[in-house]
Amino acid sequence: MIRQLARGLYDYPRTDDKLGELAAPVDDIARALGGRDALRLQPSGAYAANLLGLSTQVPMRLVYLTDGRSRTVQVGRRQIILKQTSPRNMATAGRISGLVIQALRHIGRDHVDEELIVRLNRRLDEDAHRQLIKDIRYAPGWIAEIFRRLAGGEAS
Repeated sequence: MIRQLARGLYDYPRTDDKLGELAAPVDDIARALGGRDALRLQPSGAYAANLLGLSTQVPMRLVYLTDGRSRTVQVGRRQIILKQTSPRNMATAGRISGLVIQALRHIGRDHVDEELIVRLNRRLDEDAHRQLIKDIRYAPGWIAEIFRRLAGGEAS
């Protein structure tokens, strides 16, 4: 059986013995949208912070930055919002550094404390630290300072 998720998006539903038919994973839906429309996507806002474990908030409206046109895709009760953004914001799309930049922007400079930086540092492996240094030029100044601290091991 095949089900329609949104206009032009279909999947084969998975079922669980106890829960019944499961909702399609949002990341899979976003990836399908990106592939279908040849878009680059970057999770943004509360969703980026949640993916990194910096927030326990699970948003119902998932925001992705894109190099395509802005639009909203309704999938069941959830919304996937695609927001067109500048090429500079999309330069790190698909990389851990882009996710960290978007999460920290959402949290805000005034709310980033030592505990948050330590939690973020625990989530990143050695390859991620190297990627942060490579992409430091795309980050705003205050986020670039956090990247330097993370790469230098000061946040342990």
